[in-house]
Amino acid sequence: MKSTTLRARSPEPVAPVDWAVAARLAARLAPSAPTASRGEIVDLVASLRKAAATATAHAARITGLRPADGTDPETDPVSKVQVVDRGGWAAANVRLIESMSAPLANELSDRKAPSRPVRIAGAVEVGSVLGLLSGKVLGQFDPFTADATAPRGRLLLVAPNVLQVERALKVVPDDFRLWVSLHEQTHALQFAAAPWLAGHLRAQASHLFADLGRTGSGRGQDRPGPAIGDVAQLAVEIATGRDNGNGVLDLLTEDQQRLLAEVGAVMSLLEGHADVFMDAVGRSVVPSVRQIRARFEARRNAAAKVVGPQRVLRRLLGLDAKLAQYRDGAAFVREVRRAVGVDGLNAVWTAPLLLPTSREIADPRAWVRRVHG
Repeated sequence: MKSTTLRARSPEPVAPVDWAVAARLAARLAPSAPTASRGEIVDLVASLRKAAATATAHAARITGLRPADGTDPETDPVSKVQVVDRGGWAAANVRLIESMSAPLANELSDRKAPSRPVRIAGAVEVGSVLGLLSGKVLGQFDPFTADATAPRGRLLLVAPNVLQVERALKVVPDDFRLWVSLHEQTHALQFAAAPWLAGHLRAQASHLFADLGRTGSGRGQDRPGPAIGDVAQLAVEIATGRDNGNGVLDLLTEDQQRLLAEVGAVMSLLEGHADVFMDAVGRSVVPSVRQIRARFEARRNAAAKVVGPQRVLRRLLGLDAKLAQYRDGAAFVREVRRAVGVDGLNAVWTAPLLLPTSREIADPRAWVRRVHG
């Protein structure tokens, strides 16, 4: 009889967070949607889908960006559009964060697996933050969980939030929905024009998570590895674009802080670029664009000045950091565009080395000198 040698299977990595619990908690904590009739909801969803489809051609025209594979953005979708409710947005981001933090699970698998209470603590961290954020996000382009059904990434439009904000601002609904879609489809074009960009950002995030798994956090160098809650918070910040380090700097080493700052510089570029060009379509495309921008900025400014518990909540969710990203990135884009035009600006999408550094985001002329001489 032939002998057979059996090999012990390597144990599957144990995730640092119970992702199923995180998803359920995020959905439960999502705020109630604004009241609307069935007819209003049907119209809202159809209008958002139409706006997203219309926005692509306008975004391509004003940015000068074209997909690297040569497809026509006017006829070939640059994203899979999904109109979601608040719970749907939260669930999608749980999946996104799970994907982005997979390297941490691999690092932790070499040591004692996280205990059930620790994994639940991480789930509470992720689920709580995403549940609260789900009432504040209008749209999001996700290039990181692309698959056969969404090869170029997903564009999530959060219908109840769009409805709530357009009502609060008292703006023309169709104009506002197109304006929001322009921002998100500009993000889709950024990643279509620079197909290496998603991998570049994922690699940097993976390196940071893996490094945390090996060395632990700066706040707890005497313990074997990072606190799962700390890493979960960092994962949320990176995955949802709130990753300039505010709120988590004290848990990172100096090298980790530098890496996070460079990720933050790219996120500032992405958000600032989309923020500038969503207005650049002008009144021929969005007739009330100036009114929308003025009222939207007034709302942002008022929110940034709140005090008391709301102020604490904004800091915990990184909303002030996110606002700084928009404004720093927009200032960079405007200054570079003035100096070298749209074509000169679009050099940022040609290679990782041409992305602005964290220093150059604050000093656009330094980027112009380095790239254009």
